[in-house]
Amino acid sequence: MKSDPADLKNTFARFVTGITIVSCQPEGQDVEPIGLTVNSFTSVSLNPPLVLWCIDKSSSVFDAFATSDNYAVTVLKSDQAALSGRFATPGQHGFEGLETETMVTGAPVLTERLAALDCRVEARHEAGDHMILIGRVVEIDYSDQAPLMYVGRSYMEGPVITEES
Repeated sequence: MKSDPADLKNTFARFVTGITIVSCQPEGQDVEPIGLTVNSFTSVSLNPPLVLWCIDKSSSVFDAFATSDNYAVTVLKSDQAALSGRFATPGQHGFEGLETETMVTGAPVLTERLAALDCRVEARHEAGDHMILIGRVVEIDYSDQAPLMYVGRSYMEGPVITEES
């Protein structure tokens, strides 16, 4: 049985995921909001409404997310692969030139999106080289469009999602 990091990454590449930009408004005056491409996002519970995502402890934006009491999740639509690449690039975590809005917590979400979830941090858990952030959903928004998906280190377009899907 193989278990080295390269084989593990190759195994994970066979799992289809959606792509999100997770954002927060770091504390402090005149501090710009930051975002990070995340595919480790998942639902946890409907009652109470909880979601989670994971951040690498070596990320340059780790401290901001580790201390913020909220975060927002923008679920990307099929034509937003360039945004995924932008926010996955070290040093490219700002929202300059992009249209954003805020919901309840003040963390930004992209105006153009498939869906958005605004969350207050409910719990943090250390997990190896990552931290798991569980958030209580305080507001949501969604549209009927195709999601951006990622598998085999490539992007692909998913089917149009509707309320009846």
